[in-house]
Amino acid sequence: MSNVIRGLPLTSSRTEQVFPTLTPAQIRRIAAQGHVRSTQPGEVLVQQGDSEGAFFVVVSGELEVLRPAGSAETLVTVHGPGHFTGEVSTLFGRRALFRLRAAKTGEVIEFDRQRMLALVQTDTELGEILMRAFILRRVELVAAGVGDVVLVGSTHSAGTLRIKEFLTRNGHPYAYMDLERDPEVQNLLDGFHVASSDVPVVICRGEVVLRNPTNHQVADSLGFNESIDQTQMRDLVIIGAGPSGLAAAVYGASEGLDVLVVETSSPGGQAGSSSKIENYLGFPTGISGRELAGRAYTQAEKFGAQMLIAKGARLNCDRKPYIVELENGARIPARAIVIATGAEYRRPPLQNLSRFEGAGVYYGATFVEAQLCSGEEVIVVGGGNSAGQAAVFLAETTVRAHLLVRSAGLADTMSRYLIRRIEETPTIELRPHTEIIALEGGDHLESIRWRNNETERTEEHKIRHVFVMTGAAPNTRWLDGCVALDTKGFIKTGPLLSPDDLSAAHWPLARPPYLLETSLPGIFAVGDVRGGSIKRVASAVGEGSIAISFVHQVLQE
Repeated sequence: MSNVIRGLPLTSSRTEQVFPTLTPAQIRRIAAQGHVRSTQPGEVLVQQGDSEGAFFVVVSGELEVLRPAGSAETLVTVHGPGHFTGEVSTLFGRRALFRLRAAKTGEVIEFDRQRMLALVQTDTELGEILMRAFILRRVELVAAGVGDVVLVGSTHSAGTLRIKEFLTRNGHPYAYMDLERDPEVQNLLDGFHVASSDVPVVICRGEVVLRNPTNHQVADSLGFNESIDQTQMRDLVIIGAGPSGLAAAVYGASEGLDVLVVETSSPGGQAGSSSKIENYLGFPTGISGRELAGRAYTQAEKFGAQMLIAKGARLNCDRKPYIVELENGARIPARAIVIATGAEYRRPPLQNLSRFEGAGVYYGATFVEAQLCSGEEVIVVGGGNSAGQAAVFLAETTVRAHLLVRSAGLADTMSRYLIRRIEETPTIELRPHTEIIALEGGDHLESIRWRNNETERTEEHKIRHVFVMTGAAPNTRWLDGCVALDTKGFIKTGPLLSPDDLSAAHWPLARPPYLLETSLPGIFAVGDVRGGSIKRVASAVGEGSIAISFVHQVLQE
């Protein structure tokens, strides 16, 4: 047997919630629906990398959760009588992060994923216990960097930041080794015959080495999409996993629809890059965009919705059923479609901008980006709530945060609570009538020039980090004229559609379009991508949920 290193006990103050012990009555309810089997010492029940379909409740004996590394194994935890296995990978049907092995002779109750989901959905008490434990276990793993991925990168590499954000926003635990700071990194690279010029390098399960991979190559290696049938007819395909798309997924799946969400990178949309949202109903102390998106994603999966990480969505809208075509060649038929592709921050017209994106210029302010600029000066560009939240968050760890706005102030575009927070934070310096006019540097941004558009005075500053959060450009280019757009490129829906729009689209029904319906029957638009929408997380969630009532009506027509 391989050498077991006991070095990774998870240290949570909520141990009784992370590893709860089920009561005899609860175990009897579970046993009535599962399959009872015996286990022998050394028997492997789940291998790392297996499709995470099995769920076990320990009746007697012990099960060890182990992270394999060559001939060695690191103990993650031990499940004794009354404990159960799994975390969110079990819920999502993704590959197992760890090896699960019997340590003693015993007896377990075994479930496949579908029966486990049915248990979570139908038994309120057990569903709450299991869901809380699954979520908290993943939180522990992410915080400890304990999983099946090692990322080797550099703070000067835009690719490293991209992969960090992809793994973090998808809630996938990983260990990070820095090329410039970690003394053991060269031994690791030599062991896998990888050169430092190949960074970022992603090592999956200690055997698959990806050199400067795309996000989709990482997703494929980790099996994010393996359990998803990409040819199956769906009641509803949702394109985009921001707050509006996730809300539509939760309500659609909970009401019995077969729902598939197609997302190009990671859940959360623009809101997912927010460090803290303080005016969202029900969270008086605030919640980060990533946490909100992660909870919504898990909630959607709990009810049976699936998420596909895929690139290059295109809509074939000539006839029904509509077809969502992906870059990998998949063609997904759908009876109804919700477009929730959101909007992205406008890129300022600056020379060298693309060169410094991810290497000094950022479009989100989360913990990942904040680590890069701790103890330095930063610039935040924008006058809306996202910019204000970013400035307040970054001011906690930076020497100074310069907030640049082209207008005279913030009152017209920012919530009052944020304006007061900015005014009361001494390390935030508001610079009205100011815009960046130049970026300079080598591999990384080194300095900027800004100009006051009132006085025309230009200044140069040795500032290495700029956060751009200005304007909103709708993600509608991929639609290729399928639905009517307004003059700014946002999707027109319901009352905003003119008789000319409907005539040009050959609207075939006697009824007018529903409130959130586009110029094509059965295709809806919600959230920031929709013309006339209120650019707030709460309104996006509301639109996503409201759209499902109209989807039901369309499916009955």
